[in-house]
Amino acid sequence: MGRLQEFSIAFTNSKVVYSPGESISGSVRVITASALQFKAIRVNCVGSCGVSSKMNDASWMVEEQYVSSMLSVADKGVEMNPLSASLCSFSCSLPHAPTSFEGPFGKVIYRVRAVIDTPRFSKDYKTQRPFYLLNMLNLNEVPDIQQPSFAVTTKKFTYLLVKTGTLMLKARSDLRGYTSGQIIKLSTEIHNKSGKDTGCVIASLIQKVTYKTKRPMFDLRTIAEVEGAGVKAGKHAEWREQIIVPPLPQSGLAGCSLIDIDYFIQVSLKSPETVVTLPIYIGNVAVNMTPSRPPPPNPLQHTPLPAMQSLSPGPVVPSAPPAEDELEGEQGAGGLASEEIPTKSHSQQDPSGQAPTMSPSAFSHAPSQALPQTQHAQSAESSAPLFCVSTGATIPFFTDGNATPVPTTCPLILPPEYSTWEYPHGE
Repeated sequence: MGRLQEFSIAFTNSKVVYSPGESISGSVRVITASALQFKAIRVNCVGSCGVSSKMNDASWMVEEQYVSSMLSVADKGVEMNPLSASLCSFSCSLPHAPTSFEGPFGKVIYRVRAVIDTPRFSKDYKTQRPFYLLNMLNLNEVPDIQQPSFAVTTKKFTYLLVKTGTLMLKARSDLRGYTSGQIIKLSTEIHNKSGKDTGCVIASLIQKVTYKTKRPMFDLRTIAEVEGAGVKAGKHAEWREQIIVPPLPQSGLAGCSLIDIDYFIQVSLKSPETVVTLPIYIGNVAVNMTPSRPPPPNPLQHTPLPAMQSLSPGPVVPSAPPAEDELEGEQGAGGLASEEIPTKSHSQQDPSGQAPTMSPSAFSHAPSQALPQTQHAQSAESSAPLFCVSTGATIPFFTDGNATPVPTTCPLILPPEYSTWEYPHGE
């Protein structure tokens, strides 16, 4: 750097994740080896979204800006003593803007840039540091979020050239919205009115990211997958499964018109080919299951279930059906004997059959969420929460160094498999 030994940006309290309406503050640190002439030191807070048709390409085809504020933190008359640090403080308020996101074809990014504006014919000095914005998605504000997501389809098919049969596939999830670390409880019912066994049943948690250019790009990725056995001819069967929600970006990107994020559960049979999809939301504030009015007394239930039981699960085996999801009877639809479908494989299990454990509290609240002061201080010092800025990659809310997304190496997420489908099956 020549005469400039250090030129860096530091945020107050090492905080790098902010919410709309907060002020981002910090200081610019300058150390010179000798006297440095300059016209001004300026700080620029910027935020924008860019989308490209090429993977990991920074030359955006379409771009929109959310934040752009410039302020001068030092003028020409300010003296900088050589070999000593000069600190220039800055502060700017953040408007309502989309949550930070980083994907293969586009990003929502925020940065603080500093420039030492030198006299004419001299080279300006520049530095920058990223920060991240979390615009909370409160699932309790989504209509009907406590209701199950439900889908059913009936398919007629031909087999052995001349024979016909009918298959009914019905699936439902316990809720329509989840946060990272929670468990999706999935119930599937298959009624095979034919003389042919079906193929395996597969349930997948799928992420669909839409990048809106002149020719929209659709990036579909299977996040987690579980496979169950088929259903015998003439049988009615039920399948109970669980999927742990790994660290994922929130659904949608409120305020962003170039990138949209959707999630859904896809339940399918390979033979005959049958598919249903269950749209769900991934948010930052979990669904509050506390009823608005006291429920009528139930003599069989003396103690209510914890309102947020699924927010802090212990070690979970996804293939084990929840206790409250026991079959209601031995007879299925149409009077056929109801069987239970065994699970063949689960992407969230290790070879021993156990599911990896994770701490959902690390991903489920924002830096400005109301917490007791002592609890907030402990959280910042010992186990500060993480913010998921891209699929399987998180950053801490507080860090001394440069905040860059770090892959979580989360065993709950399947390896990337970017599809070429324009739309998910079933749409």
